Amino acid sequence: MRTGSAVQYDRYGGFDVVELVDQERPEPGPGDVVVEVSVAGLNHIERFLREGRLKEFIDLEFPAHQGVDFAGVVRSRGAEVRDLHVGDEVMGHAPHGGAHATWVTVPRGAVVKKPATMTFEVAGSLYLAGCTALSVVRGLRLGPDDTVVISAAAGGVGHIECQLARDAGATVIGLGSPRNHDALRQIGVLPVAYGDGEEGRITEIAEGRPITAFIDNLDGGDNAGLAERLGVAENRFVSSEDRRDLEIRFLRAPGDDSEAAEMLTTLGDLVERHKVQFIISGYYPFEYIVDAYEDLAEMHSRGKVVVGMQPVETGSRLHWYKSEKSRDLRDPVPRSEAS
Repeated sequence: MRTGSAVQYDRYGGFDVVELVDQERPEPGPGDVVVEVSVAGLNHIERFLREGRLKEFIDLEFPAHQGVDFAGVVRSRGAEVRDLHVGDEVMGHAPHGGAHATWVTVPRGAVVKKPATMTFEVAGSLYLAGCTALSVVRGLRLGPDDTVVISAAAGGVGHIECQLARDAGATVIGLGSPRNHDALRQIGVLPVAYGDGEEGRITEIAEGRPITAFIDNLDGGDNAGLAERLGVAENRFVSSEDRRDLEIRFLRAPGDDSEAAEMLTTLGDLVERHKVQFIISGYYPFEYIVDAYEDLAEMHSRGKVVVGMQPVETGSRLHWYKSEKSRDLRDPVPRSEAS
């Protein structure tokens, strides 16, 4: 196969500026690999970037290419790449976007080998949410004496933070919609519903344990005030702005970023050892990528939304993928749940 498709947009805007354009199979530079993408993840921050909401942080050159998370198979390598071979299964990130495509060309350092038992769906959406979550939890240095509250606990980043905090020994209280409470209990989280009285519900479920940390994954609201009322020290409150800064850092991490590679390798190991259960909320064929982003924009996704470049279903049954979701869009969410 020598021709494929790639997502491109030539101006800031909504879904209407997104188009699928023809893509010729690229040739790698000396230190690059060309990966045939199997699955790519979707992230809210990529939508915000396309809409022009991150202009003060990132300069885009048009036409711009979308997508940072991906997993796939190495199809060619540059002359300087010695430790990867054609046919190797890898996962990683596209430093300048472009993962929403049939092929992506990235520096060798931007990929790590995919664990053998990990599905492409998980591997292709692990990087940005996973590295953000791991960075947040590492920064708090949580341990057995900690009780941490995490908002949007069932979201793409939140559900990973919850499990990493639990693995560190902390007691985890997750703020989320009632429809997600059973899912949170299954990953060892004490669920609490949003809304009036949430402070009292948090205190009650903590059963006398002091709240020592708070991770805010929500845009808007007054979780900073809630954390203060719960007695959380200022240096142990992670704001949504702090999280956004981390996402931007990993969104544009260079190909030789050793920290990003180490984190992705660590996350892969945690998933493979079942320390982290990674939730896929929606799986879409690549040609339905606008539908996938519309799904994500509803802000009701539990876990991650992904696109598959080579779905096994074709023809009249292709729509089947669009209906298999693990949440109900009719359920209201009081504030924007970022994932």
